[in-house]
Amino acid sequence: MKRYNHLTAMLAITKASLRAISRSPSAIIFSFVFPFIFILVFGFIGNGGGRQHFKVALDNRSDTANDIYHFLKVSESITVIKYGSKDSLETDMDKGRIAGLINIVKDSSGPYKISFHTTTSSSDQWPQFRAMLESVINSSSDVHFRDRPVYARLQFDPSSPEDVKVIREYKTIDFILPGQLGFSLLSSGVFGVAFMFFNLRSTLVLKRFFATPLSRPFIILGEGLSRVIFQMLTAIVIILVGRFLFGFTLVNGVATFLEMLMLSFIGLLIFMGFGFIVSGVSKNESTIPPLANLITMPQFLLGGTFFSIDAFPHWLQIIARLMPLTYLNQAMRSVAFEGIHFWNVTTNLQIGSFHWQMPVVFILLLWFVIVYIVAVKLFKWE
Repeated sequence: MKRYNHLTAMLAITKASLRAISRSPSAIIFSFVFPFIFILVFGFIGNGGGRQHFKVALDNRSDTANDIYHFLKVSESITVIKYGSKDSLETDMDKGRIAGLINIVKDSSGPYKISFHTTTSSSDQWPQFRAMLESVINSSSDVHFRDRPVYARLQFDPSSPEDVKVIREYKTIDFILPGQLGFSLLSSGVFGVAFMFFNLRSTLVLKRFFATPLSRPFIILGEGLSRVIFQMLTAIVIILVGRFLFGFTLVNGVATFLEMLMLSFIGLLIFMGFGFIVSGVSKNESTIPPLANLITMPQFLLGGTFFSIDAFPHWLQIIARLMPLTYLNQAMRSVAFEGIHFWNVTTNLQIGSFHWQMPVVFILLLWFVIVYIVAVKLFKWE
């Protein structure tokens, strides 16, 4: 008698499930169409625009007893940062985390002299920030001098080698694409798995599987593998479209691409765990969407999908840092643009006066363990 092959049976389930997913309009829309539309929109309109909020480093030698500095300090659109370490300043400038370094010097023989040093990593911030500085200079000149010499002169020349260190351009797509990829993984993992296993249970398909020699873990693996294959193919398409259509930065080429796929795989497994939880606690099919949205919407809105969580109030940043999508998005951006290996990406966790530099991968793996402990407790076969 020929021995029953669990692996062959599992792959047969995977093949059938993958065919069903590829024919599902909702799976296509949430996994690919929505993220792709957002990437197209931000890719086409983002490269020509600037940001609404700027982080600017203040030179330690800068004069602060003037209206220019006062404007920068009180502005809601600008955050002025004083760096104690030259190395950390240069690192943030090179990686596009700040718009540049500003220095305001009082000239005894004339107006204030403002110099602004930046890098091509922050080139998308130059036009708006320069216009903002020129506006406040003109306003200050009207108040202080009227028809006399200007209050301050701005030295800003992006083509000047001494003012600009050429690194690489940080484009809008470099921020948006990782967020949209994370959104795709989140939607597919939670909604896809929740609906899939609830339907398998309610239509008694799982019960029919029990009549076969196939063991239960292989049933789960077969169905889950189909979701992983489909979503990883979607991730590949999203990254490649961003790279070749909009110039999305993959700083180390193929190596960065593979690391982003590895992060996508880890994130997808976590979000699938949420899907198992939702399918287990849902009483009927109509309860799945609100339960799934309860998990996905806060992460989609607060997890750094469209804008940095640094723009949030401090109390909201604390909530955002409790969500796995926040760390997945951070890791993907650090890997893609900064070239940091995903196991070296860290985040600063603060509780009271204590600070920890925690590896992001460790936080994601911790989420993985927690989610699947809960999922095993709540998952239902019938």
